Amino acid sequence: MTRFNQFLSTMIILLLPAMLSSCGTHSERPILIGATMSQTGALATQGIAAINGYVLCQNHINESGGVLGRDVEFLIYDDQSNSETAIALYEKMITEDGVDAIMGPYGSTLTEAVAPVTERHRMVHISPLAATTSIWEQGREYLFMVLPPAELFLAGLIEMAYDNGLDRVGIIQQDALFPRAAGNGAAELVLEKGLTLTFHETYPTGTEDFSQILNLITETNTQVVGMAASALDDFITVAQQMKEHDVNVQMFGTSGAVAQFVNALGEDAEYVYGLSAWEPGLPNPGIDRFVEDYESAFNTSPSFHAAGAYGSCRIFMEAIETAGSLNSEELREVLLNLETQTIFSNYAVDERGYQVANSGLFIQWQDGKKVIVWPDDVAEAEPRFPTPTWSEREN
Repeated sequence: MTRFNQFLSTMIILLLPAMLSSCGTHSERPILIGATMSQTGALATQGIAAINGYVLCQNHINESGGVLGRDVEFLIYDDQSNSETAIALYEKMITEDGVDAIMGPYGSTLTEAVAPVTERHRMVHISPLAATTSIWEQGREYLFMVLPPAELFLAGLIEMAYDNGLDRVGIIQQDALFPRAAGNGAAELVLEKGLTLTFHETYPTGTEDFSQILNLITETNTQVVGMAASALDDFITVAQQMKEHDVNVQMFGTSGAVAQFVNALGEDAEYVYGLSAWEPGLPNPGIDRFVEDYESAFNTSPSFHAAGAYGSCRIFMEAIETAGSLNSEELREVLLNLETQTIFSNYAVDERGYQVANSGLFIQWQDGKKVIVWPDDVAEAEPRFPTPTWSEREN
């Protein structure tokens, strides 16, 4: 058995219960939608949640009668968080598996890698979880963005720092496509606000010892630290090492807010901020059913990665119904002009397929729970600021 067939066998086993419960309600064969997601490797935490979002969307669509009178069936491969693997798999799905449509993988790095494949085959490609602006500045015609732009991922942290009189901000970014865009955008926002950029450091992927950056925080009297990374474990590592080295700031914010953070850190997650493109308390239509069904199906709460995949799938289904076709040219025109709201967010794009309706949220861990603290119109609480130092908290 080839490596690709092993991946496919794994996914068929994963999806079979869902397919058996929902497919087969129509005589025509299902609409086959191909995608990769990272089940293994550095991006698995996000990728597995996104797979769940795709699967739940598939089931909800089929329970409600399908689309164009046909059921929907996802074919999902494991790209192993690897660009070359993702490229080969998208080519395979389009040329060998005969998929009717495709949807995107997790993250900017993999989306950038596979976009030339989907463009070459003129297939509409809705990207559920990529946010780097440069991907949409290369004249691509079939790629559509759902997340807020990466350059705005730390905007809420900068805005809250400014509003609370904190003016010394340092930025840390992983050396990868999305984190560089998010970190560079944050640094520009710091300067635009008239705040002091105390440092702007890029660290290599795989870094385990952040002591040099932690020393910078202390040496520069930095009050606010914004961190952009694709590897979510890096947030945990930095938070742990800040405590170990007794490095104290008024605000520590990350470009991602997931349950694994508080699960790993416990009480030490208190006061930390994180970008979340979505939270279950938002007043978006259908959100209560999504959360209830997700928790029932997967025995865990949905992250924004799951909601992003689900919402992107719903956008695609709406586009197919509106076009009345699976023709990519017709779908492209619909998606360029579509304005809608899913359980995830508002959707509208410009002529590049670049998102213009989603600005994201910032949460803070308060009393062990995620609480929306920015923007003001959806905030559930005011930001909290740590008064004791790490050493004082231990006493």
